[in-house]
Amino acid sequence: MLAERDHTTVEKVKEKISKRIWKGLHDPDPERRAQWERIPCAGDVPTPEEWLRYSVERLREDGREDLLRHYLID
Repeated sequence: MLAERDHTTVEKVKEKISKRIWKGLHDPDPERRAQWERIPCAGDVPTPEEWLRYSVERLREDGREDLLRHYLID
């Protein structure tokens, strides 16, 4: 959906997300870095899919599913 909206490929979107994950894991702020390190993953670095699964679960746990619905409608 993001790729289509941004007129790009799914791989480019995943690459952009991967870069943001790497940046978060290397943030100089230990609190921010710790937030990224809490994302469960099979390897050393979460994949875009693992990040998305974690993000959706957090939104649901926080009662913020409305954010998901809003995004999917637009």
